[in-house]
Amino acid sequence: MNDNSTDITGWVLRYDGYEPEHEGLREALCTTGNGYICTRGAAADSTAAAEGPLRDVHYPGTYLAGGYDRQVTDVEGRDVENEDLVNLPNWLPLTFRVGDGPWFRIDDVEVEDYCQALDLHGGVLSRRLRFRDAEGRRTEWREERFVSMADKHLAAQRVTIMPLDWSGRITVRGRLDGRVVNDGVPRYRGLEARHLEVLEVGHPEEAVAALRVRTRQSRLEVGQAMRLRVAGGSGTPSRAIDRTEAEAGFDLSVDAAADAAPVVVEKVAALHTTRDMAISEPLMESVKAARDAPAFDDLRAAHVASWGRLWDLFDLDVGGADDSALKLRVHIFHLLQTVSFHSINQDTGVPPRGWHGEAYRGHIFWDELFIFPFLNLRQPIMTRALLLYRHRRLGEARRAAKAAGLDGAMYPWQSGSNGREESQKVHLNPESGRWIPDNSHRQRHINAAIAYNIWHYWEVTEDRDFLSFHGAEMMMEIARLWASLATWNDGLGRYEIKGVMGPDEYHTAYPGTDPEEAGGLDNNAYTNVMAAWVLTRASDVWDLLPADRRAHLADELALSEDERARWVDISRRLLVPFHECEEGRPVISQFSGYEDLEEFDWAPYREKYGNVMRLDRILEAEDDTPNRYKVSKQADVLMLFYLFSAEELEWLFEQLGYALDPDLIPRTIDYYLKRTSHGSTLSFVTHAWVLARSDRARSWDLFQSALDSDIKDIQGGTTREGIHTGAMAGSVDILQRCYMGLDTRQNVLHVDPLLPADLDRVTVYLRYRHQRLTLTADHAWLTVDSAPLAAAPVHIAYRGHLRELSPGMTIRLPLIDPAKRVRAVDQQPARRECLDHRRGEVERLAHGKRA
Repeated sequence: MNDNSTDITGWVLRYDGYEPEHEGLREALCTTGNGYICTRGAAADSTAAAEGPLRDVHYPGTYLAGGYDRQVTDVEGRDVENEDLVNLPNWLPLTFRVGDGPWFRIDDVEVEDYCQALDLHGGVLSRRLRFRDAEGRRTEWREERFVSMADKHLAAQRVTIMPLDWSGRITVRGRLDGRVVNDGVPRYRGLEARHLEVLEVGHPEEAVAALRVRTRQSRLEVGQAMRLRVAGGSGTPSRAIDRTEAEAGFDLSVDAAADAAPVVVEKVAALHTTRDMAISEPLMESVKAARDAPAFDDLRAAHVASWGRLWDLFDLDVGGADDSALKLRVHIFHLLQTVSFHSINQDTGVPPRGWHGEAYRGHIFWDELFIFPFLNLRQPIMTRALLLYRHRRLGEARRAAKAAGLDGAMYPWQSGSNGREESQKVHLNPESGRWIPDNSHRQRHINAAIAYNIWHYWEVTEDRDFLSFHGAEMMMEIARLWASLATWNDGLGRYEIKGVMGPDEYHTAYPGTDPEEAGGLDNNAYTNVMAAWVLTRASDVWDLLPADRRAHLADELALSEDERARWVDISRRLLVPFHECEEGRPVISQFSGYEDLEEFDWAPYREKYGNVMRLDRILEAEDDTPNRYKVSKQADVLMLFYLFSAEELEWLFEQLGYALDPDLIPRTIDYYLKRTSHGSTLSFVTHAWVLARSDRARSWDLFQSALDSDIKDIQGGTTREGIHTGAMAGSVDILQRCYMGLDTRQNVLHVDPLLPADLDRVTVYLRYRHQRLTLTADHAWLTVDSAPLAAAPVHIAYRGHLRELSPGMTIRLPLIDPAKRVRAVDQQPARRECLDHRRGEVERLAHGKRA
């Protein structure tokens, strides 16, 4: 759904006019957070209605990073346990009334003027409205709100109430509301939604109200406290305690008049949990924090300053595409509210919907594959913290592999609190109203994504301690998993990997088979190539370890030379399926047997349904299945071209015994692009990326779609349930790495800019192996500036031209005209020599002759 009143100017995302039908979208996009907690941009006077017409209008939500709880629901005779990101007590409630009249709610008054604005640079949400109530009184309400980036435990709001043509005694009510449930995703409403039990409601100090709750299963205790102050108006303010079984707050009364000073209300809230470090008890800490917190203006100043420092590190500059630059900042803003410096000492991953709503239940998927590159090249310490989330769950991944009869570690498709598989057993199709089996847990490629993230973190940082004590152990165990999944086929003379799902997600089984009993597909090309890559990189990681660490790890894991030699053998003989396209030339098959599927007639469905992004739901509602057709939800085979350069793919395919025809990549891209519904926001990112060198105009159009995924809610209602962090990070990364041609390989930062015609210039600020770099490219020149600091030289390469860059130096290179470019691999003998060297290493390992 497109909110046409959206305006992005300067650093401000602004909405003019109150439009209840778009309130959920605005709440998600105006979420304020700090990587520890996030609060949706709901109106302070609103509550989440349990039923009625307002149920899908307002949805206040506050979420703790990694704050999960499990509950069981009977679904059609089956006990289904789900682990949810818990909606915590609402700290926002703030309203007023005149005399003994009704409490103000925006939906009960006549709104004359309305503006809501999110200041991206300062991280402050403001709201201004003028309204007329049922008595004809006109009032102006001005509100500011933030969740502190300076102190992760604090949040604050200030409301100014200005009578325009009346006077009288008003009462301001501020509360903490513990009655909340999880109700933000309509298709989850048939499942158990109560996760909190209220333990304590009180007013421990004169101006402080407090609330202590506990999650029902995970036993996580949360202590909230608030301080409420009023100034302005006339007369002497009075204070009364407001308390129910699940709410704590105050009623403050003061005289207000059009000719008097406006009434200014400041509310400061604090939140602590039993997981926090250096505390005694969460409620006690929150009471102290709320009581001692500075005034609103001082809190705001510290918060804005913290955001300013973040933007110094994470901003980018785009010339010639102002709207795009500002949308990119919206994306960066929400990424930094999901993962910040406050995340470093937290045991959390990065969820695909942020901490902005309840979609996907806050679980951790593969989206970090799209998010980590942005963090790696800015503040890799954040990536390190998120990779440690995976390492701490290595034991659970080992148990999952053992339970499946496999070796090594098998990470889940959806991870939450302890790393078990959290994928749903059944899910509701809103198109048909039916509960259907969910087989997405077969996406074993999540394990390749984790290995890929470990390796590329190493490439950027050369963090030897992480690799030695965390990364290598995960890599070895993931390699073991792939080796145990691979089975030998004598007839083909190849290893196969069977019974899996690829990133496409539409295809869960072969036509005519039961997805639950005989689900999965054989030889998903993306999965098999990634498995070969992981097995190869695991050998590289082994060689990078110091001799003593290799010995210790071999002993800890009982890892032998023979086992590693088998990895090399598998990495050279895994099957990659091919079939002929319409022109009779080969393309990479998504999986074995893909060529036997039916072609899909898109036109009637587009005419009937318009938006066919979620074609799987449409077909299921018609008692059909995408398993029958050559259709894709998102990039599957094409993910290979997203993750790897043409040179890397040439080497991988040659290692596997396949010649990579120069035209195979564009031919395969064209083949699948015509058969993709873009049912995931990630699809626009990957397709914009893979077309960047061959069709810059089309790439730019898809890039614009990625930018608009959430701002215009192009999926028709999903953004209100939570933003899409993978698409947000991926869109930024298209500029940062794709259009700038950035790649980190073999201890070299490769830069090969090729900007779309719509961009005049791109400037990015990076951190690479301890150096702070500023890279600026236009259509003619590349400039690399290194800040003066204590760091070792690094190597920068542009199309085979290698330069050493020391801190304080500047490199300026002329760019080759795009029309004069030829295949990069043919123009880079140094890179070819490096590939030949690596092939030699593979040969030596295959024969047990590691140097």
